[in-house]
Amino acid sequence: MKCLTVFAVIVAIFGAIVGYGYLVFTDLTRPLPKPDYKDDTYWGRGDGKNYAPDEKIYDFVLDVPQAEIDDLRQQLNRTLKLAEPLDGIAFEYGFNAYALQQFVDYWRDKYLTKWDERQAYFNELKQYKTEIQGLNIHFIHERVEEEVAEKKQVVPLLLLHGWPGSVREFYDFIPMLRKETNISDYAFEVVAPSLVGFGWSDAATRPGFNAAEMATVMRNLMLRLGHKKFLVQGGDWGSIIGSNLATLYPDNVLGYHSNMCILSTPLSILKSIYINYYPEKVLITRMFYDHHVGIWDKYKQLIEESGYYHIQATKPDTIGAALDSSPVALAGYILEKFQTCTGPALNQDFGAMVTVYGLEAVLDNLMVYYLNSAATTAGRFYAENSAKAYRDLQLDRVQTPVPMGCARFRNDLPPASDWQLRDKFPNLKHSMYFQHGGHFAAMEMPSMLYNDFTTFVQKIGLNDE
Repeated sequence: MKCLTVFAVIVAIFGAIVGYGYLVFTDLTRPLPKPDYKDDTYWGRGDGKNYAPDEKIYDFVLDVPQAEIDDLRQQLNRTLKLAEPLDGIAFEYGFNAYALQQFVDYWRDKYLTKWDERQAYFNELKQYKTEIQGLNIHFIHERVEEEVAEKKQVVPLLLLHGWPGSVREFYDFIPMLRKETNISDYAFEVVAPSLVGFGWSDAATRPGFNAAEMATVMRNLMLRLGHKKFLVQGGDWGSIIGSNLATLYPDNVLGYHSNMCILSTPLSILKSIYINYYPEKVLITRMFYDHHVGIWDKYKQLIEESGYYHIQATKPDTIGAALDSSPVALAGYILEKFQTCTGPALNQDFGAMVTVYGLEAVLDNLMVYYLNSAATTAGRFYAENSAKAYRDLQLDRVQTPVPMGCARFRNDLPPASDWQLRDKFPNLKHSMYFQHGGHFAAMEMPSMLYNDFTTFVQKIGLNDE
């Protein structure tokens, strides 16, 4: 009798543990309801009590005073005090000092001597500013020409960049979207803003400006321009902001296309581990295995390459002060990210960035940060998205009915599979894997990104929305 009692107690304890574990698992993996979200928070200077928004749209033309270019050249002309790389080391310890010296020399002696040409290139796309929620927002706005609009269905598109990128990433991509092609039945009226705190857009003046707030400002910008419904495309932070926008404001989003398809929910992490060991049960072809298998090595690489994330998520003003005060430091910090993103076959090669992106494109992007002293304000975005207020929203666990398309480039961050994405995007319409390309797809492979995006739009069928 005593043995039966002991056995019953053991069974009861085991059952309680299993039951509790099931409840915890269910609580951590179930979809969450869409939160109510304030869509008019004031982020400008002062308390905003008497705020009267200026709804006008102003032309923007980049016109940097020559004195500012001369001052930059003088700063770059100072003797560099760089430690020599270790023997046999290329970029394993960070951006190579010899390579940095060469970039600085080219920046000073070649690039800046033709600044008028580079500035004219920046101004080839029509740009504007308008005030949204107390912040002056800079944006590219390229409309479709009349003869194209007569032949194609024109759809508004919000194009979102990330860090350490800028609107400069899209200068080869945007013209493709506007032109008449035989690939698509659509042409796109493109709006590509500088994110808040990036480029020529104002920065928030108080803590709390996270990806959900950024999504709100971007949505309100589109409403200001008269677009109640629009497509969204983004990578890096632009992907996360686009996901938040599709989640919080699904009635405004016709479709959301991402070239950085990641999910960080507990369920998604468990599924990624399962796929690592049993890919044949989830992935339809072995060609996709490299994107998902070897997850522990991929996580190890993420840890190795995410030191910048930790400092920007905790002390962005410290690193920002150093970068905003020194163009050479800014170059080393940002160029190292572009170098890493050239992919494992090239990222130890001294000519990788020239091969993959082109030297002028990389330096153009660097100038966006330098001219606006944006290292600090852009870096703060990491801190705001790591804060408890944003984490508590758990927007990755809130489903959205918005049609979603995913393009996975081989050398980008480890992506979510369709199996994972459907937990968040049950209306997943398009999924593609590329065996080449990386994090800055619009800059590196604009034609492939264009083809994938237009394929997604064809699949969702907009029917003159």
